[in-house]
Amino acid sequence: LPAVQQALSLGFKRIYLPPVDVSFLDDTAEAELVPLPTVEALVEHLRGQSSLLFEGILTSVISAAADDAEVFQTDFSAVRGQTKAKRALEISAAGGHHTLLVGLPGCGKSLLASAFSSIMPDLRKEDALEVYSLYHLAREKKGMSLRPPYRQPHHSASAISLIGGGTHPKPGEISLAHRGLLFLDELGEFSRKTLDMLRQPMESGEVTISRVKQAVTYPSSFTLIAATNRCPCGYYGSRERYCTCTPRQVTDYQLKVSGPIVDRLDFVLSLKSSGLQEKAASETSSEIRRRVGCARSLQYERYQSHALNATVSYQQLERTAGFSEIQLQWISIVCFEQKWSNRTQVKLLRLARTIADLQGSEAMTDSAIEEAIKWRKLPNALQGGEHFGKT
Repeated sequence: LPAVQQALSLGFKRIYLPPVDVSFLDDTAEAELVPLPTVEALVEHLRGQSSLLFEGILTSVISAAADDAEVFQTDFSAVRGQTKAKRALEISAAGGHHTLLVGLPGCGKSLLASAFSSIMPDLRKEDALEVYSLYHLAREKKGMSLRPPYRQPHHSASAISLIGGGTHPKPGEISLAHRGLLFLDELGEFSRKTLDMLRQPMESGEVTISRVKQAVTYPSSFTLIAATNRCPCGYYGSRERYCTCTPRQVTDYQLKVSGPIVDRLDFVLSLKSSGLQEKAASETSSEIRRRVGCARSLQYERYQSHALNATVSYQQLERTAGFSEIQLQWISIVCFEQKWSNRTQVKLLRLARTIADLQGSEAMTDSAIEEAIKWRKLPNALQGGEHFGKT
């Protein structure tokens, strides 16, 4: 498939293919795509010996859409409690914002992350085509699907497997998660060097791999969901169990996630365990996914591209977001009082725009700005901030 895309970009007018269904390329292809069953049939056709092209059954490339129950292992309605955390994840899915979940072992971090993919809307055909091409380049066996990719590399993964590269460069995990979800469980167990290599891709949406003979750029516009404990034993700040770690171990563990990485996260949430007596949410993933899809449609239309609020350039965001002068002055005063950096101020604008999109509003609303400010004012979850659980 990458070869077909390259041929189209170079201006080829006729491309011979195996007998696969490429009807999904009709909207983008300006060339004649000719499916033939065998090389012999191709040679005969080129010699003019056979005027009949292949008219048999074409193999489908895009997998048929399955029911939600077959696609998703965890539905949001099965998660008990964690109301605020689920609200934050809905905003993350709508605008492509990055989230870190912090809490004790067993509080539901991995469960929420596994349910997150169920609220992400289906990809558009051109996006699915781009993702499928990346899997071809990485030599990964994966059928073409409209569902966003979900990648969960182990914390022992090397920097090359995560970022990409090698003697013959190929896409890494962050590129295979393009247009989808990258879940890093046990974030504190990753090496700091590996995590710091995420800084540039998280901000630019692409990664460039330079070698002596070549430099390759792969797209890597992913939504990061990370989960971590506050210490190696996991019970720092717990009221039920003693933490067995020394202060130095706790500090070293928390410093694995450097300041620049935390600064690129839109949500750092502190979770608290919810008991089985908590009622499960009545709202299903399909209902949330419908709202997220509507919010993303507003963004695609506003920016006239595949960009989301978290990834669009600041110049375009400022020009199209619809902030009034009074609202911008309000945000500026709050950021000055809280001593927030310019990057935090921009993230506040992006967050407020996503919340307004979830409200279905083309104009910026004061309630969206107010909610965004509340999220940014949360205490430091890594050091034991506000707990989300039963509320």
